[in-house]
Amino acid sequence: MLPVVLITATELNNASKPIVELINSILSPMIAIVGAAGAIWCVWLGVKLAKADEPQEREKAKMALKNAIIGYLLVFILVVVLRTTIGPLTNWMEKSSSTTNNNTTTEEKK
Repeated sequence: MLPVVLITATELNNASKPIVELINSILSPMIAIVGAAGAIWCVWLGVKLAKADEPQEREKAKMALKNAIIGYLLVFILVVVLRTTIGPLTNWMEKSSSTTNNNTTTEEKK
């Protein structure tokens, strides 16, 4: 049988704090990079669509532009979801670990 290892709330907080800080510090520059790259890519696809002479090339460029715009929007939606949920998820994790820690110390006292 494997031994049960209990993690205290402070250990969990010490482990998660640097990760959350890293995500928060990287998120803003990444939004700028993804935004610039997505805008350049969409402009390039728009130029490709405008220069397309044959109907097959035009349809292919139109589909690529549509997919790029959908991907661009999905990235920004996911970034917004990450920014809005990281705080509540961190609080939930800290509360659940402190509850587990309190139950463990109560059982140890018995």
